[in-house]
Formats: sequence, structure tokens, C-alpha cells
Amino acid sequence: MFARQVPVRDAPGPRAVWESVRVAAPVGSTVEEVAAHRLAAQRLTGHPLPSAADAVRHLLAVQCQDAPLSAWSLGMRAEAPTYAAVLAEQGSGAFVRTHVLRPTWHFVAAEDLRWLLALTSAKVLAGMAARHRQLGLDDDRVVGAAVEALAELLVGRNAMTRKAIGPLLAAQGHPGPGERLAHLLLVAELQGVICSGPLGGRSGREHTYVLAEEWLPARACTPEPADRVEALVWLVRRFLAGHGPAAVSDVVRWAAVKGADVRRGLDGCRDTVSSVVVEGTELWFPTQTPPRRRHDGGAGGRGPANAFLLPTFDEALLTFVAPTFPRPDGHPLGASRITPSAVGGGAVVVDGHDLGRWRRVVGPKRIAVTIDLAPGTSAAVRRRVEPAADRLAEFFELPRR
Repeated sequence: MFARQVPVRDAPGPRAVWESVRVAAPVGSTVEEVAAHRLAAQRLTGHPLPSAADAVRHLLAVQCQDAPLSAWSLGMRAEAPTYAAVLAEQGSGAFVRTHVLRPTWHFVAAEDLRWLLALTSAKVLAGMAARHRQLGLDDDRVVGAAVEALAELLVGRNAMTRKAIGPLLAAQGHPGPGERLAHLLLVAELQGVICSGPLGGRSGREHTYVLAEEWLPARACTPEPADRVEALVWLVRRFLAGHGPAAVSDVVRWAAVKGADVRRGLDGCRDTVSSVVVEGTELWFPTQTPPRRRHDGGAGGRGPANAFLLPTFDEALLTFVAPTFPRPDGHPLGASRITPSAVGGGAVVVDGHDLGRWRRVVGPKRIAVTIDLAPGTSAAVRRRVEPAADRLAEFFELPRR
């Protein structure tokens, strides 16, 4: 028996994190049961969260190289019916798109950005040292001067695109357009100097950069963790709440921290987590979890029950080393994991099973969705997948071909 959903405080963060207040049934010992539990923890099943920002906050961070489909990931978990609605939330500063945790893009809530950077950025930067030597970005004086010049360009809440920043920095003798500029911006993000701002540029939908200290202070009122150990406890507890059941290796990959660090975090929250061994892997999960009710697929109450078109970089797909969603014989990918090369699409998941792959192509007036399912998929299941494709098209406010 599960309690109704109520907002409860979950430090860090001044805003409520939505969780169940009753202990759920234990996680089962099969891959299928783990998959069902993860769908609930990810808020793909159960009640949708009130906003896209709440989905970001619940997951702690959301990998988002493919920004439109990453917005779709949020839409499936929240009452955010369209891409425009998600962009409006991002533009308000409720969450930002920046480099954090690993050398890749993530959505992260404004109040979580600084402590996550403090905890993980040093290791990320150390891992990029060899490439930065090749690019001539290994001299602290060179990088420091360039970042200072970048900050001067952005001062006064002056949101600028990368295309606009490059020539201006080059004119001052700093890295200009090209890979050196891309890495300089990444370093400035990992240092907490800049983050994403409102969408801009000629199209009105280009990524912009702003000074973090100007864009975030009113929203980033979370108290800092007392020390690194407390930050690790926050990290592990929040990760498991949004992703569990998960292995220590999953947290290591996801947060770019060491296994010993994850175990320190687990030691600090053992009174609120449990574990189960599935196929030889110990998986950890919170003892308080959301109920696994059937849900409509997210995004405002429209869509097929428990049928999802999950993007390649969705947190439910790439987070876990093993076990993952079970697959039927004849799956289009065989036994291979979905890879970043599948950008623009992802996996078709129905009732916790990975049944195939999908891909979308967006035209000026319509969206084409191609779905490739395992040959043994029944006609009844295929009918449940079609409305999921319709919902994807509705999210982007385009008719589907």
C-alpha cells in the first residue's frame, strides 16, 4: 500500500521535492521488477511532476546534448505539454543547461548547480588535461585572462551566443571561433563563471551564455554542504531518489566520482536506503519511493499507458551499466547497447521492456517518426506505441507523418 503523493523537503534546495511519504514494497530480484521500479523512480510512471524544473530537480541533473529531445524527456515526466513550455521554464532561469558532472551538457536546477560543480568539476577538468595541452589551454594565466575577458563581455546580464562571443574574444588575442573557444566556454562553465541564459540569437532559439553570479543569485539560495562528505551524501541520496535501484558503478559513471566516494555517500544515508542483488549486481534504492501506478506516458495526461519513446540520452537509458530493460528476441539492436550515434531517436519501451528503436526527422511543417520493433511484437502492443508517436508530435506542436 502506498501513500498519496505530497511535497516534502529534501535538502538541498529551498523548493519541495515530490516523493512518497510511505515505505514502498521492496524491489524485486528480477530484471523486470528492477525496470518497473526505475520507471517509477524516474517519474515515467505514477503521477507526473508539476513542472519541467521539478523533473530536473528530482533527477538532480539530466544529460542533454540533444536539447529538443532532452526537453521531451522532461515533458514525459512533468505537466509540461509542449517544447515551448519547457523552453519558457528554462528561459526563466528555473534550471540551466550547462556542463556539469562530466564533459557534456546537462540540465540542472539553479539551486543545485554550485554545489555539484564544487564536488565534481576538479575531476572533470583533470580528465581533460591532455586535450587542453594540445589546444594550448593548459596555461592557467592564458585561460584565466580569457575567462576574465569573457566575463567582461557578459557583465550586466548581457546574454550572448557562442557565435557572437568568438570574434570579440579573438579581437582581444584570446581563443576565437573553433574548438579552442568551445573548450574555453566549457572550462568557464565548470568553474561556475558562466551558465546558459535565455534563448536568443537571430532565430530566438539559440543557446546563450550569461554570468552565473548575475543569473542565479536570487534562485540559488541553497545552503552549501558543510564539507565534501556531506556533499557526497546529498549526491548519493538524490541520485538514488531519481534513478534507483542503481549500482555503485552507475553513480561513478554518472557523477564522475570515485567508487570510494560513492560508498562514503552511502554510509551517510544507510538509514534511508536498502539494497537488492540482481544477476550478481548489488543495487541500491531509497526505502521511500513513488508508487508504480499505471500512467499515461507523461506530458499533461495524454498518451498511451506505459509506452514510451525514450530519447538516446534519456536518464532511464544511459544511466545504468546493468541490468537494463529486458529485450525480446529479434530486437533491431540485438544485444548491443543504444549508443550516442543514435541521436535523434532512441528506444521504444513498453511495460518495462525495450521492444525496438525509433527516430524522428523534423521538417518545417511536420515531424516524421519511424518506429522499428522486434518482429514478434504483437499487434496490440504496436497499437499502443502509435499514440506515443502522436504525443511526441504534439509536444513539438507539429503534425506527424
